[in-house]
Amino acid sequence: MNTANRTAFVSPARMPGWVERFSAAHGGLELAQDTDDGVELRMCDGAAALLSAPWPDDGRPGRGADLLERVVSVAAQERRIGILLARRGGFAVGVAVAGKLLAHKVGSASARSRGGDAGAAVAERAAQEAARIFGDHRFEYLATGGDKLLVESALAASALRQYARLPRLAPLAVVDPKMDVLTRAAADFCSLRIRITDALD
Repeated sequence: MNTANRTAFVSPARMPGWVERFSAAHGGLELAQDTDDGVELRMCDGAAALLSAPWPDDGRPGRGADLLERVVSVAAQERRIGILLARRGGFAVGVAVAGKLLAHKVGSASARSRGGDAGAAVAERAAQEAARIFGDHRFEYLATGGDKLLVESALAASALRQYARLPRLAPLAVVDPKMDVLTRAAADFCSLRIRITDALD
């Protein structure tokens, strides 16, 4: 039997309906089990969905009658995150809670300011704006996406070293960080990450 894998992001509020539709499309739920990576739902036709909360229970476990309710409960906890996205085309920074941005800045940088090095210019500007945005808010986790080298270069700035030590959420692959990309990233970072394996005949 061949399989195809994909990833989806679903908010805690939409999760019960998503599971109901996924189960109906795959012959019903056969098994739900706890794993090191999250709650795995196995369907009667061989498909599976691995549900991971955006953050660990961290001493604040979810509540509920079963595994699904508990992992959704963890994801629904309103924890604040600082976001830093960077690619050579620009950057986006923000602070979010429950998938909504509380503060943000999106921009680009001229390579002329760094001797023609567009990446270095973006990292420098991202660090400056992140320091300004982050300094006005308290948050628990750092969420990053885009070009890993540019993100790490920005976080190496002295003004951001305290944030670089925070626990990090799983990074996102993002296109050029425009406002719509940052808005979507804020929602995805606070959603359950679902790794889906569809059974193929």
